[in-house]
Amino acid sequence: MNKAILIGRLTKSPEIRTTADGLNIARYILAVDRMKKGEADFITCVAFGKAADFAEKWLTKGTKIAITGHIQTGSYEGKNGKVYTTEIVVESQEFCEKKAATEQPPEPATDDFMSIPDGADLPFA
Repeated sequence: MNKAILIGRLTKSPEIRTTADGLNIARYILAVDRMKKGEADFITCVAFGKAADFAEKWLTKGTKIAITGHIQTGSYEGKNGKVYTTEIVVESQEFCEKKAATEQPPEPATDDFMSIPDGADLPFA
């Protein structure tokens, strides 16, 4: 079974590309903390289709997300020989925290009790 589950923060906003067929591809790097304080791994993630559309619309640098996907390895010929790659192909993405309080609209102030209009006929009064 090839399954990866990661929680981390985006190091920068996703790069979006569109294929000739019109399929969106999002690529981003997720900084995932290690058990040791101050250490992190930087994991390349790639999302296709609806997952890429979600990444383009909602994900920005610093966003903390949880992803599930599978590990994919590959290789290509570079200037100095063969280059090996490892990335996570994203199957699902979820937010791990709410937006900062400064980004959320303020909640309306409410009292603990509902206001009752004058002259209201209450069944229990």
